[in-house]
Amino acid sequence: MRRRFLLLSGAIYLAGTATASAAVPHTVQPGETLWSIAAANNLTTRTVAAYNGLSEDAQVALGSTINVPTTVEGYASLQSAGLVPADPAQAAAAPAAPTAPAAPAAAPAPLGGYTVRPGDTLSGLAAQAGVSVDAMAAMNGLDPAGLLVAGTVLKLPSGAPAPAASSEPAPAPVVPAADPEPTPTTVSAGDVQSVAAAHGVSPSLAAAIAWQESGFSNNMVSSANARGVMQVMPGTWDYVERNLAGRELDPNSATDNVHAGVMYLGRLIDDAGGDESAAIAGYYQGLASVRERGMFDDTQRYVANVQALRSRFGG
Repeated sequence: MRRRFLLLSGAIYLAGTATASAAVPHTVQPGETLWSIAAANNLTTRTVAAYNGLSEDAQVALGSTINVPTTVEGYASLQSAGLVPADPAQAAAAPAAPTAPAAPAAAPAPLGGYTVRPGDTLSGLAAQAGVSVDAMAAMNGLDPAGLLVAGTVLKLPSGAPAPAASSEPAPAPVVPAADPEPTPTTVSAGDVQSVAAAHGVSPSLAAAIAWQESGFSNNMVSSANARGVMQVMPGTWDYVERNLAGRELDPNSATDNVHAGVMYLGRLIDDAGGDESAAIAGYYQGLASVRERGMFDDTQRYVANVQALRSRFGG
């Protein structure tokens, strides 16, 4: 849909308002969007857009006025626009913002997750997967010449042949010492959306991925060695820090985990030519794998889950 560039005037808006309003006028600052204004006020983009008579993809001009409604006013606007049922009981119970929605379906198990068995070597696993030892070590934050400890949780390339079956039972998982570090911290949807807006990434998309990946928990470590709110791999963390961030990222910071995941997502969107579904698939499966092999069934389910969640975070 073609974006519209709109200039709003508080005077024009108020002239058409017959009743007193508790909405707060907000002057658009450099870099702000409807997404970021809504997230900063704990509202959805759809709510702020409906209250101001805008489409959700409208761009707002620097210095123009956006009226930030109360929850009740915003919900009434959504009702008037036919975006929610005209049910007063539902309006009274309408939440200010969806901070903990249930995912439409359980997240697929991470692609390529593997727990090292006794007798496994990094060189042997890399050879079976068809990648170099250095590449596998870099992705998992390991020393390519170091000892591979049984129980180490590894990410193998998506779609690579499974390692040869072992008669040894899987040992207790061991998380390699690498950045980023999981920490017992939880962020909010608004936190993720604000970071996304600052990097020019759709806040609803970033929040949906963060919820699907970790439920906003920075303490999450997957069976494929992904860590934190955005489930960032050690190799991805290093890539973002060297090529995208322009600064050192704090490996213990949940906020910097979000920054890393959002910047990586933004790069995937660029590399996919703006195709957000392809970028979502790339975030889960790897964009090179998607291009070479297409989306696997569980990748398709992951993309569907994320797209379904977006409406709960502002569309």
